[in-house]
This record gives sequence, C-alpha cells and structure tokens, in this order.
Amino acid sequence: MNDLSPSVQTVGSVAAIATPHASRYLQQLCKHFQHKLPVAFDPRSGRIVYAIGDCRLVAGEAVLTLLLMAPDPERLEQLQDVVARHLLRFAFREDMTVDWHPL
Repeated sequence: MNDLSPSVQTVGSVAAIATPHASRYLQQLCKHFQHKLPVAFDPRSGRIVYAIGDCRLVAGEAVLTLLLMAPDPERLEQLQDVVARHLLRFAFREDMTVDWHPL
C-alpha cells in the first residue's frame, strides 16, 4: 500500500465492526472515494485522506477496524458520520452498527 502525504491530527476514534465481509467493505469504501480523494488500499488495509481527517481501515478474518484521526472534535464527528453512513449503505444486507470509541 502506498503511503499518502501525512496531515496534522490531534483527536481520534476507533470502531471494530464484526462482519464476515471485512475485506469487501474495506475495498468498497476505498474504491468509492478514490475518484475524489487520495486513497491507497489492498485487500487487508487501506487509507482514505479526507479534507477533514484520515481514515485507516484494517480487514481481519471477521472484523473491520476503522481508525479515524482529525484536527479537532468537530471534524472528527463529521468524519465519523461520513464513514459510518457510507459503510452502512454498502452493508445494507447486514445488521451492522458502528460504535466509535475515543483513542
């Protein structure tokens, strides 16, 4: 996976989502945003650089882990909303919840 230019981040959150389709959702999210944003990914890890912060994704056997970093709490909340909304849209066949926990 290519390293994308770093940005200054001060607050973060993480969500570990149980799903048998972790790699599929990681790739869907990355492919969806790669037309508008800097994105790097492979089947097991990814990074999406938004103007409001960064999203790192890790696909395990049955867990998709999302790690978000942003410059301030307001942008972190906005980033959580964007990432969760898109993921839940892709995973509409599953009963999935995204519970964010501060770092």
